[in-house]
Amino acid sequence: MTATTTAPAQLTPDQAAWFSETFERLVTNVSAAVLGKSHVVRLAFTCLLSGGHMLLEDYPGTGKTSLARSLAATVQASHSRIQFTPDLLPSDVTGVTIYDQATKAFEFHQGPIFASVVLADEINRASPKTQSALLEVMEEGRVTIDGEPHSVPQPFIVLATQNPIEQAGTYKLPEAQLDRFLMRSSLGYPDSEATVRILAGSAVRDRAATLSPVIAGAAVTDMANLASAVHVDAAILSYVTTLTEATRTAPEAALGVSVRGALALVRCAKTWAAAHGRHYVIPDDIKALAEPVLAHRIVLDAEAEFEGADPSAMIARIVSEVAPPTQRGTATPS
Repeated sequence: MTATTTAPAQLTPDQAAWFSETFERLVTNVSAAVLGKSHVVRLAFTCLLSGGHMLLEDYPGTGKTSLARSLAATVQASHSRIQFTPDLLPSDVTGVTIYDQATKAFEFHQGPIFASVVLADEINRASPKTQSALLEVMEEGRVTIDGEPHSVPQPFIVLATQNPIEQAGTYKLPEAQLDRFLMRSSLGYPDSEATVRILAGSAVRDRAATLSPVIAGAAVTDMANLASAVHVDAAILSYVTTLTEATRTAPEAALGVSVRGALALVRCAKTWAAAHGRHYVIPDDIKALAEPVLAHRIVLDAEAEFEGADPSAMIARIVSEVAPPTQRGTATPS
């Protein structure tokens, strides 16, 4: 079967099966270049198909650039890389309007943000003013220059990175910007088996360049439309609400998860369910995505942070304490 350009009222089992099969092909293709990291690859595609962006907190040399290039190659989309530095200006990201003497008119010259897959490398090394250049485009998919809106290509995803160890000369991302990232994850170092495979293929300097497209960029929009039609029972929505409210009343939290975070979890759960061949969301989808979707949205109390509290551990505790809806209490669509 093929996807449709508009989302159905509700995803059918046949469409869910097609979605799952295509999703697996996408993950398998990228995993040929990013070895031993299939779970993070799944999260990245879930982010892409949910219309969101991803923050990768990782050490240098763990394959972040390869992941971005492999995503772009797999969905036959454009790719750009922006190295964030203290002297980077907002116009270096978004583009600038220049007066053309030949035509006697101002022309807009696009910046590197005008690509489908954008790697914002070491985003926290740029000034807050430059970081803020991403806020509009990440939320609305467009850039406004001199009062004129310019839409970015679709699909569109920002993969931003920051080094969790080296903090000298960096600017902490404000909560408003962190909240615009659908997920936060980490590639980490590969295991021994994957490392051996990487070393054995050392003659291939750029594995991403060897990948062939699996689908066209337009098909990503089709898949996103299908994912948005996945059924979410009222009991699941109540479960998400209880989880997010628990983050706001947790003793170690100064700031809990916003409504935007709750919406993000539901959006991701729909895509995750379709990726597993289901046309409805189950509590396990929520549990699987709670940490990467919610943890970075939490601001810890200063005293709790000093005592070693961790947002990921806090989410894990809340998920274990909040009872999920039972099968009997959840309506499963036929």
